[in-house]
Amino acid sequence: MPDFLNVNAPRSLVFRLCVGLILGAALVGLDFRLRGPATPSAQATWPAAQNKPLGRSLVLSGRGNIPMPANTPAAHASSLLALPAEHPGAVMAFWFAGTRESAPDVQIAASQFDRSNQQWRAARFVVNRHVLGDQLGFGVRRLGNPVAWLDGRGQVHLFVVATGLGGWAAARIVHLRQSNAGHDFDALRFEVVRALPLSWLWNTSFLVRSAPLPLQDGGMVLPVHFELGIKYPVALRFDAQGDFKGMVRISSRQHLLQPTLLMQSELSWLALMRDHSPAGKVAAAQTFNGGQSWFDLPDLALHNPDSSIAGLALAPQRQWLAHNSSYHARHDLDLSASEFGLSWVVAQPLVHGAAGTEFSYPAMVWADDGLWVSYTDQRRSIAWQRFAVSPAPH
Repeated sequence: MPDFLNVNAPRSLVFRLCVGLILGAALVGLDFRLRGPATPSAQATWPAAQNKPLGRSLVLSGRGNIPMPANTPAAHASSLLALPAEHPGAVMAFWFAGTRESAPDVQIAASQFDRSNQQWRAARFVVNRHVLGDQLGFGVRRLGNPVAWLDGRGQVHLFVVATGLGGWAAARIVHLRQSNAGHDFDALRFEVVRALPLSWLWNTSFLVRSAPLPLQDGGMVLPVHFELGIKYPVALRFDAQGDFKGMVRISSRQHLLQPTLLMQSELSWLALMRDHSPAGKVAAAQTFNGGQSWFDLPDLALHNPDSSIAGLALAPQRQWLAHNSSYHARHDLDLSASEFGLSWVVAQPLVHGAAGTEFSYPAMVWADDGLWVSYTDQRRSIAWQRFAVSPAPH
């Protein structure tokens, strides 16, 4: 008998709804219990550039493409890591590479810009999905979006997206830590710390993309996002040793992803985000209490063609944003400047291509008195540019 002729159908429907609500409430409660308490207030720290009288003018001092591993035709989603003064390298770059995105042969590649000869080292793979799966104890089908961080002891930490069954929305964030001692790039290797414990659903549906915000206590805040049906940004807190301490949601909106964090002061930070909605703008949220709580701001005037952005605050009132500036496509990539992060002016076109080309997923870092930018070049390689920042006028 069809449901609309079944007198018991309404009662059955109400019963199913009640069971669903109870189950949903239980899962939400379990989710928050596993996450632990909200993160306490923290104080962010400026990069070394804060002591320099920086202006807004940029002078290009280097550019090119980072070497690719041999016989590897595709690359995407780079991350840059500034290295300490005693290190032979100035910057290390990580990205994922293989025959195409999501291909079974994709691995995490790395290269290093040596100070001695001012050149990038030959790229090598540093994370393999089969080795990663053996260390985790479960299979890994895809790798992507590496993000690097240097702890107070000089060890490199790497956070990567790893999927099992399903696509990116079923991914976990895996935390790896440098397992070799010293600064030899050719010996660089990683061991698994764990899959980050972020949700009741086997820790899936969280992805990482943007650089962490360093803290005065030696720890950092890692911006990530949830992506399963809805999309929302989250901030993860880590101590100086790289131990996970908690998480807090950045925005109540349900179509924002890949947040990038910009420091306004020690306790006041901005989160700028990719917008997956038809609005096509850069979204924003703010905290005034060191990441303990966040609130949404109006969208910025900047276009966002559903594409990743990268922000970096070098000093008070000196903020930079790498972003695709076209409403519909990723063929134009610009570097914009701002004092407080809410109003931006293009300071330097990075690359403008013809329709159908792609320059996307930028990353930024301050190293060796220069502003470094990397980005995906046509999904085939990782391009880079380095800028000197002019002194501020007296």
